[in-house]
Amino acid sequence: MSDAMAAAAPGPVLVVTVVHHPEDARIRYREIQALLDAGHPVTYAAPFSDYGVTPTPRERLTTIDVPRAVGRRRLKALRAAHGLLSRLGGSYAAVIIHDPELLLATAGRRFPQLIWDVHEDTAAAIEVKAWLPGLLRRPAAAAVRLIERAAERRYALLLAEPGYRDRFRREHPVIPNTTMVPDAVAPPGRDRVVYLGAVTVARGARVMAAAGRLIRERTGDAVRVEIIGPPRDEESRRILEEAESRGDLRLHGFVPNEEALGMVSGSLAGLSLLRDEPNYRHSTPTKVYEYLAHGVPVVTTPLPLARELVEASHGGVVVPFDDADAVAAAVIDLWRAPERVLQMSAHGHAYAREHHDWRSMKGTFVDTVREVMQQARTAGGQGPDAGTATRPTLPGGYS
Repeated sequence: MSDAMAAAAPGPVLVVTVVHHPEDARIRYREIQALLDAGHPVTYAAPFSDYGVTPTPRERLTTIDVPRAVGRRRLKALRAAHGLLSRLGGSYAAVIIHDPELLLATAGRRFPQLIWDVHEDTAAAIEVKAWLPGLLRRPAAAAVRLIERAAERRYALLLAEPGYRDRFRREHPVIPNTTMVPDAVAPPGRDRVVYLGAVTVARGARVMAAAGRLIRERTGDAVRVEIIGPPRDEESRRILEEAESRGDLRLHGFVPNEEALGMVSGSLAGLSLLRDEPNYRHSTPTKVYEYLAHGVPVVTTPLPLARELVEASHGGVVVPFDDADAVAAAVIDLWRAPERVLQMSAHGHAYAREHHDWRSMKGTFVDTVREVMQQARTAGGQGPDAGTATRPTLPGGYS
């Protein structure tokens, strides 16, 4: 690290989301924690109240409650974010935003120290949003692409997946959405199959409900499906609550990340049953990393990156899309083959530890943020009054 970058190291950082849960693992437990560990004071603006979260006090961490943007109800959150950035943005050495909506909240201001952390293919996601009328989805997706190109000219970008590179004209650092890999893991058990994360129909709600019934019936109630995460919409909530009322699965709702990972540990298998949707084709589900990291064999649908990870690690099995019977059969095969499960557990954990441990990547993340701080200063100062300062040029190609 250069002397100039080292001098910038203590700079305060503002992190903003109006969409994600305040306990989002990438935002709170990886990126913010990495900044805190490196000595940076962090102010975290997130929809704490709207998610029913009381922030936990932490040295050098300040929290600000903002409204949540959800469905068609986004204007209030965007106004609050615009006001927040206008008032406070210029006093931070770096500003990290986690929602594409927040690009609109920077209108009329210049933030050479702003970083957009790109979590997903937003335009592809919009095309399957149930809350957006069908006739508006394609024009909205096209508008998002234009906003992304404009953001690339003005701000620094971080990409959560290498597959996002094709959406942009320049090279941008890739900070994969991996996880902390423990040095040792509990052996897999035989009575629980888990799903970790928020649930929608596209993420497998209907399949898990049907597979839960089949697994329960075919194992004589010896194995149960447990869902650690909240339903994201009313349809998935109805499906899962009806399945729970029949005894086909158990719903835990939202559980903080560290506690949730403890619940994953010792499971027979972990489910990742995403459909073949455009938004998922270029992404590796974080839950797959988390299952492997905790020695839990993975049962995944054949999305390209998930399949590649499971096959390279020898840490799980691949099942067809939207096929509850295949999911149940895969789980029952594992239940009947404890030695095979132990081998998958060991292989998956070892592979995750070697290739996908956040501890080996967090230094790159912090250095990248510091590079933005330094280049923003060089470009003419930080904050909304930085005149014609240009977008920082980051070293590209981290992976």
